[in-house]
Amino acid sequence: MADASTQPQEQDQGDRRGRGRGRGRGRGRGRGRGREEKQGWVPCTKLGRAVASGQIKSLEEIYLRSLRIKEPEIIDKLLGDLKDEVLSIMPVQKQTTAGQRTRFKAFVAIGDGNGHLGLGVKASKEVATSIRGAMIAAKLNMIPVRRGYWGSKFGAPHTVPVKTTGKCGGSIVRLIPAPRGTGIVAAPTPKKLLNMAGVQDVYTSSRGQTATLGNFAKATFAAIAATYTYLTPDLWTKTELPAALL
Repeated sequence: MADASTQPQEQDQGDRRGRGRGRGRGRGRGRGRGREEKQGWVPCTKLGRAVASGQIKSLEEIYLRSLRIKEPEIIDKLLGDLKDEVLSIMPVQKQTTAGQRTRFKAFVAIGDGNGHLGLGVKASKEVATSIRGAMIAAKLNMIPVRRGYWGSKFGAPHTVPVKTTGKCGGSIVRLIPAPRGTGIVAAPTPKKLLNMAGVQDVYTSSRGQTATLGNFAKATFAAIAATYTYLTPDLWTKTELPAALL
């Protein structure tokens, strides 16, 4: 009788073996398992909700209203395909009581080649983390680029509308409009930024310490961003005079 009574218990233990109660390595109720993945982008800011609902459809509308971009998904929603390039990865060190702490600083440029450009900088302990953070910073710093003509206005805009200057640290960059077909006459670093901004023809003049790539790239970015700071006659609002003054 004792042998017969122990057989069902052994069978029950054998059936339960390897299943557990959902703790540890078991499938199903384990920690962090079975959770649903995030479905799409959930906006956290008022601007993000306006972009997600379709009320704002372009980056120019955001800058026209002087709104600040705090979510990188806003840029992904408005611009779609973006090209990114790592300009530089350099080690930076900080002296502490325990010794030297080394981190990696990454400069990343993002643009669509059609009038939009972003530049981001991030330092982190790992190279991959710094590049990822720089890409997010570049999206948050995305700016519209104004393009114009040299000489007669035919075809699509191909150069910068006016002479602009950008400065960062000891680097000074000046952009000068150029005739159609000239190309980008610039050093390798500004040339990458101008290509991503969609500028086809431009002369550049650089002064100061251009060997510091980070400041050189920031000065070029500042010069490109300055294209919308000049109020040229084509941007003047039309004023209709009354008939008595004509």
